[in-house]
Amino acid sequence: MKVILFIFILSVFSETSVQKDMYEGIRNDMVDKQLVSRGIRDNATLMAMRKVPRHLFVPEEIAEYAYEDTPLEIGSGQTISQPYIVAYMTECAAPAKNKKALEVGTGSGYQAAVLAEIVDTVYSVEIIHELAVSSAARLKRLGYKNVVVREGDGYAGWPRHAPFDIIMVTAAAGAIPQPLIDQMAEGGRLIIPVGKPHEVQQLIMLKKEKGEITEKKLTLVRFVPLTRDKKN
Repeated sequence: MKVILFIFILSVFSETSVQKDMYEGIRNDMVDKQLVSRGIRDNATLMAMRKVPRHLFVPEEIAEYAYEDTPLEIGSGQTISQPYIVAYMTECAAPAKNKKALEVGTGSGYQAAVLAEIVDTVYSVEIIHELAVSSAARLKRLGYKNVVVREGDGYAGWPRHAPFDIIMVTAAAGAIPQPLIDQMAEGGRLIIPVGKPHEVQQLIMLKKEKGEITEKKLTLVRFVPLTRDKKN
């Protein structure tokens, strides 16, 4: 009986280890083939992308596709961006240990987790109740103590914790929200897709230097629209 029990435990342990190694290998392949090969160079960003278990941020039934070069549906009409876009936006934001970030559009929490691996604190706002609850629980379960999720209209930012060194918007707006610009710290960067819903949009980066705001067009993207509170 003891021998059978030992073999059973060993079998479960081995299966878990193989599964963990399998995802780690796939994750590293994703970084090498999808990110490094396309020019992502920031070491902190690459390390975060290698570490965060993307398969735990998508519905279990599509976990096997988590590391493919494509966005995936996460429910409530929302998506998790393809790995390259997550890495590209992260790199453009110039994350560092001493920085504070605001994310507009928590979604499944994946982008927040990637940022949390690098920066001091991430404040994330999600307007869809189900996603706000599930992402907060997921991030807590995975040990991300430096991420704070709040349900609300991200258009208004999070004035209580402003200014922010990084503001990252993961949904497309028709124009850059002025409240977000107002909450940029000196030296801060704001990354946001701007354009019409369900069409190709322009990813834009704002930088604040000596009180002046400069704008740079980065690349073309396609994001779900930024949802607003109907009362606003």
